[in-house]
Amino acid sequence: MGTALVYHEDMTAARLLWDDPECEIECPERLTTALERLQQRGLEQRCLRLAAREASEAELGLVHSPEYVALLQGTQALGTGELQTLSGQYDAVYFHPSTFHCARLAAGAALQLVDAVLAGAVRNGLALVRPPGHHSQRAAANGFCVFNNVAIAAKHAQRQHGLHRILIVDWDVHHGQGIQYIFEDDPSVLYFSWHRYEHGRFWPYLRESDADAVGQGPGLGFTVNLPWNQVGMGNADYVAAFLHVLLPVAFEGGYHLESLSQSVCMMVQALLGDPAPPLSGPMVPHASALESIESVRVAQAPHWMSLQQQGVAPVLSPSPRSPEGRPSPLLLPGGPEFKAAATQDVAALSSLLDQLRLNPTPPVRTAVALTAPDAALALPSDVLCEEGSAPQEETQAWARPHEALAQDRALTALGKVLYLLDRILDGQVSSGIAVTPASAAAATLDVAIRCGLSHGAQRLLCLAVGQLDRPPDLTDDGRNLWLNIGGKEAAALSMFHVSVPLPGTTGGFLSCVLALVLPLAYSFQPDLVLVALGPAHGLRDPQAALLAALLRGPAGGRVLVLVDEESTPQLAVVLARVLHGEAAPSLGPFSMASPEEVQALMQLRGQLEPRWKMLQCCDLVA
Repeated sequence: MGTALVYHEDMTAARLLWDDPECEIECPERLTTALERLQQRGLEQRCLRLAAREASEAELGLVHSPEYVALLQGTQALGTGELQTLSGQYDAVYFHPSTFHCARLAAGAALQLVDAVLAGAVRNGLALVRPPGHHSQRAAANGFCVFNNVAIAAKHAQRQHGLHRILIVDWDVHHGQGIQYIFEDDPSVLYFSWHRYEHGRFWPYLRESDADAVGQGPGLGFTVNLPWNQVGMGNADYVAAFLHVLLPVAFEGGYHLESLSQSVCMMVQALLGDPAPPLSGPMVPHASALESIESVRVAQAPHWMSLQQQGVAPVLSPSPRSPEGRPSPLLLPGGPEFKAAATQDVAALSSLLDQLRLNPTPPVRTAVALTAPDAALALPSDVLCEEGSAPQEETQAWARPHEALAQDRALTALGKVLYLLDRILDGQVSSGIAVTPASAAAATLDVAIRCGLSHGAQRLLCLAVGQLDRPPDLTDDGRNLWLNIGGKEAAALSMFHVSVPLPGTTGGFLSCVLALVLPLAYSFQPDLVLVALGPAHGLRDPQAALLAALLRGPAGGRVLVLVDEESTPQLAVVLARVLHGEAAPSLGPFSMASPEEVQALMQLRGQLEPRWKMLQCCDLVA
């Protein structure tokens, strides 16, 4: 099971046949440039290539009216003048004699990918298509979009595969109003869109693109719009949106060719399981971003208990806000301001690509040092079962201050930890797992922290779970952040020493991870993450796996997990799979956070917000 790449060269056939500055950016090079970049980076060769097929008329009919499909079919026989006249009846659309064929391939590519994933032939994938689809409506083309590819794929997944809950995440500079209209009264599809809005002054200039458009009838709460009201949103803003809106709800673009092709490459790398590069720049969200995020949370709070539990007061009748003045022609796709924003995006992306060049993907994605060799039989074939160890003299020198490391078993395990840690820090291994004796867990963690800081890590995040105390002489010098899950009480002993009890509910655990652990991790921007699952850590295997998977992001995949050997035998295997890029197993039935868990988390956030800005969300409404 790998990553599929669905594509068909015929989708490049349609092109603009007359002068139209608004539509000229939707060109065949959108696909060819992205595909060439995938090939140059060696990513296409790592994927399973699938040739797109045409969607049938019945499949198109899952979303579109028969009359609209027939109209599009007729464009194949029209001349240039007739095509231009018909195109003028729609907003930001052009037709070509090949449009119908291209659009059927685009929709069919999405269907093929859905079938491949749900049949278990691949783990995930990317459909590289044009024309796009998210603006298209039941009986109208719109914004370069002909057939609504994603909506058709979602309907197909429901009808053919029996899916009951589908999440659509729409990441584009424009709001995908077509998808919203199709599913706005459907509680089986959760639609999330973040888009440039500017209080209604950016295309498509719709009131229903704002945060208080939350769906209709039985679909109330299943439309989530996050409108950006200023340009230049960066890493901190998007991470804040993930942590404060998208992920809490889910647990229950313009076409600049360079930026588009680079984005496609990075998306495929993520699907393949490669670690993402560390995020650069200060992790401080813009005030405008926090305002937008909070407006979404307030609008959605009546429909999502997870947001109410984070201290958001429900507002049942949000006051409408009308766009100020007429839309500016400068904000049209292809206009000067649009191109200026695209240039800013390219500059930000270039910075990220510099990080990729400075932090190339290590030759070994995941390595495991086990004490029980037979456990290696259940590991993925390309996970390295590490047999190496640090030199004996070095290991003994690090172990000397700790009586618990004097025993041979503990010393042997420490040697493997030090060897694995060095390989991560020198770029040979991305992430690792090491099993340690329970009696030596605290001492091994102490050595790992000191060794990491002395061997090249500038900032080290240590997440200790269970009965593990912070080393007494570890200083608050800004180079290490200690976060303990499993402490007796919620406490911020300093801005770099945080303790919280282990929540006893699924909702409490998710709130702890999304509203505390990840904001702290992304704010701190560590070079290395150490996760220590100590004696009696209390995490179920799926919880530990989710925690490890989410912590791959802040440090560019450099995660070392220390596992107490008294943990379940399969825990190291589950952790290896998620660090290798597989999805974490389900957490099981959802249970709401207790009032005590919520109160403790809110108090702790209040203490830490002045230092760690990613915890802020417009001073959460009490």
